[in-house]
Amino acid sequence: MRLALVHDWLNQLGGAEDVLDHLLRLYPEAPLYTSIYDRENMPAHWQNHEIHTLWMDKLPNIYRKHQRYLPLYPLAWGGLDLSDYDMILSNKSGFCHGVRYDKKTLHLCYCLAPTRYVWQFDAYAARENFAQPIRWAVKSQIPWMRAWDKKAAQRVHHFIAISTDIQQRIKKYYGRDSVIIYPPVEVKERFQPASSTDGYFLSVGRLIPYKRVDLIVEACTRLNLPLKVGGTGRDRERLEALAGPTVEFLGYVPDADLPELFARCKAFVFPGLEDFGITPVQAQAAGRPVIAYGAGGVLDTVIPGKTGVLFYEQQVEALISVLQNFDDTAFNPDEIRQHALQFDSTVFEQRLTEYAARAWEQFNR
Repeated sequence: MRLALVHDWLNQLGGAEDVLDHLLRLYPEAPLYTSIYDRENMPAHWQNHEIHTLWMDKLPNIYRKHQRYLPLYPLAWGGLDLSDYDMILSNKSGFCHGVRYDKKTLHLCYCLAPTRYVWQFDAYAARENFAQPIRWAVKSQIPWMRAWDKKAAQRVHHFIAISTDIQQRIKKYYGRDSVIIYPPVEVKERFQPASSTDGYFLSVGRLIPYKRVDLIVEACTRLNLPLKVGGTGRDRERLEALAGPTVEFLGYVPDADLPELFARCKAFVFPGLEDFGITPVQAQAAGRPVIAYGAGGVLDTVIPGKTGVLFYEQQVEALISVLQNFDDTAFNPDEIRQHALQFDSTVFEQRLTEYAARAWEQFNR
């Protein structure tokens, strides 16, 4: 069977690229098709893989400003014909599910999210800090992009969602059913509970407005609670202005330091809204409870009262109410870790390969 992997763009690293890295290891012989590839700033070991780009890769400054070209992506992906392959596995959050193929090719779409720039444009533009002229220009193209996106989704044979929230959005925007296979998280070998904790609350991630790190910074400042904030981003200066003396900004945290940082916290705080959310799973793999905004992916990964606590309004007062009454000794680190193991990368690999094999068998009956 000839398999092709498809991924929207390779100019930044995030959760989508974590999934891709596992797919490249799982299917080392499968060529990868992507719209753009910033080779110098992507992982060096990817250069050993067969990677094909679209004509968009040659557009001016596209690696740094790919959002300016959003209306061109449907045209570019719609012009790629992968009919020579038996199966296509697309790792999609944008438009890459719109590739062309004939009736002999099976298309499985691992859907990280229905195209948010199309279906949730205002929130996406605010999150990415679009300049007003760019926002107006792109928004004028939204109606036809929505029509294209939904039509392309009808040609996918099977959708795989990363969470219940994404499954519901696939149904809402595309009218399609899907199965859930959680994204891979390196938890089993990488994270372990510590024998004791250091009593600080922890936040780790990019410091950008939609992550809502301001909620935990303000809450811990007002309650005089110790908080460590790991990560960098354009929101750091504003967050530092909000912070009191009990808040420590760590800056970039190397991957090697994350396991101990998680294991020694009192609780990990996750106040943003994410499609899945890897860091809450990592914290639980280290045996630590999670305090999270109760929406999005955490509804699948955090069990209230057993592995953490959820609050349901993105307001400082709601988080303060949780922190004031929070007792980490009420949680069992071993039970928390056992829950996290179901999200390990080995589970993802087994479920995905088994699902692909069944889909291929049914396709050829």
